[in-house]
Amino acid sequence: MMSSVLVFLLLLLLSGVSLCGCIRLGNGGYEDWRMGSATYIKESLGHPLNDGGGACGYGDLDIFRYGRYTAGVSGALFGRGSACGGCYEVRCVNHVLWCLRGSPTVVVTATDFCAPNLGLPDDYGGWCNFPKEHFELSEAAFLRVAKAKADIVPVQFRRVSCDRAGGMRFTITGGASFLQVLITNVAADGEVAAVKVKGSRTGWIPMGRNWGQNWQCDADLRGQPLSFEVASGRGRTVTAYSVAPADWMFAQTFEGKQFVE
Repeated sequence: MMSSVLVFLLLLLLSGVSLCGCIRLGNGGYEDWRMGSATYIKESLGHPLNDGGGACGYGDLDIFRYGRYTAGVSGALFGRGSACGGCYEVRCVNHVLWCLRGSPTVVVTATDFCAPNLGLPDDYGGWCNFPKEHFELSEAAFLRVAKAKADIVPVQFRRVSCDRAGGMRFTITGGASFLQVLITNVAADGEVAAVKVKGSRTGWIPMGRNWGQNWQCDADLRGQPLSFEVASGRGRTVTAYSVAPADWMFAQTFEGKQFVE
């Protein structure tokens, strides 16, 4: 009997499930369920979550492989853009009228900022006011956990690892005196905490966060192959050498290495 229990516990640990009911993240850590709230924007309204805008700067979410399960997050979660690309598992709870039976979950990617409305109370229109932890879900994501007639629903959420196909993507923009890169399709914890770039005639140059996941440095690197060093929000680093060839052009996107669990 004891040996059967030990085997069962070992299988749980290997599968990434802990006894505390948490989900294993890329660095071997866990995050517990937390309480928050969620609303949604109808796709027909042309909200930035659906038309390619958003505070993370991702552009067309389908092109950049984020699909329909996305969310804008309140300032308490957004962290001035550091949350962009992070994945959250969300489920509707404690509302028998609006939550779907069994409280199913959906995994969404943070792709936008839900702005506060300080002229309204937190429980009636000011859902994204600080320090509320709120998700403005895409319609597709919301309907996976709650009924369409719902207005605002209580949810539980937790950070989870992001499952991405292919490598990280680097979209290069800028000008004669500066270089900017948008980094997308990041696996593991999904976040980007620091970036460096290197040309064939330079050392490693630190880049600063311009906005969302757009990173910038004041350097003219035209005519040089470009390498990038990307640090995740949990301290892991990936170096992608010669991602862009010497004849790269602005507005082009290149694929590099990926964080591997």
